[in-house]
Amino acid sequence: MSRIVVTGGAGFLGSHVCEALLARGEEVVAIDNLITGALTNIEPLIGQPGFVFVPNDVTRFIDVAGPVDAIMHFASPASPRDYLTLPIQTLKVGSLGTHHCLGLARVKQAKFFLASTSEVYGDPQVHPQPESYWGHVNPVGPRGVYDEAKRFAEALTMAYHHSHGIDVRIVRIFNTYGPRMRPHDGRVVSNLLIQALTGQPLTIYGSGAQTRSFTFVDDEIRGILGLFDSGYVGPMNIGSDVEYSLNELAGLVLEVTNSSSEIVHEELPIDDPTRRRPDLALARAVLGFEPLVSLREGLTRTAAYFAEQIGV
Repeated sequence: MSRIVVTGGAGFLGSHVCEALLARGEEVVAIDNLITGALTNIEPLIGQPGFVFVPNDVTRFIDVAGPVDAIMHFASPASPRDYLTLPIQTLKVGSLGTHHCLGLARVKQAKFFLASTSEVYGDPQVHPQPESYWGHVNPVGPRGVYDEAKRFAEALTMAYHHSHGIDVRIVRIFNTYGPRMRPHDGRVVSNLLIQALTGQPLTIYGSGAQTRSFTFVDDEIRGILGLFDSGYVGPMNIGSDVEYSLNELAGLVLEVTNSSSEIVHEELPIDDPTRRRPDLALARAVLGFEPLVSLREGLTRTAAYFAEQIGV
């Protein structure tokens, strides 16, 4: 049994990580300042043996009493609406927060796991995106606060690995969705599902021809823990490599919700990526990873969650 600190532990992905770790017998210390996380995400875990929640902001100095075997750093605003509203906090958690977590890993001689993102590839000029691709990011554009925060976090993680011998892992997460997303977090899946469930027009930005690869949260967590348990440093893409246009996504949302909502188009945001799909060759070779949940099945399960949350 290991004792693992999960920052952002009350967030969408972080809470699923906490739950999965507890299920396999680990002790978990979840840290979250609840800016974008929610106690309801971890409510079923509170009181379980081996689980502790610590309200804290990792951009300030952090310490955890007792032994720590690993730190899994998931703390960060992650949806465009959040990081555009909280640009400085996003940059601080990627820089100062990562620095503090790596410092804790060094003091505790613990493994460090960084949750990075496909956004490090920006609006990619290489498709699909392998881990060797350095990306195409506008550092001074509105999305740059998230992209560059994660790029810096990766660089800092590797600096601690090379300079201090910290055992590290870096995962690049691709467009993950599922239960515990906030209904109004501004991500495309939650936007479209909520609009369909409430009879509003479905909003597509731009022509809708731009593509994404959507990963159901169960698949993402399985890949994350596979990398965590492996001996591979990374970075490693974990996601689905089945590519959908946003128009195709909207059509599926209408089908799974049985909605008659119309589709409307609005202006494309600045630096919105044209295409996004991971090259999963590395994850397949090292982990034997395969995404299992189809987009239709994942949307159906997520729609049921949202329907319960908003009472429709």
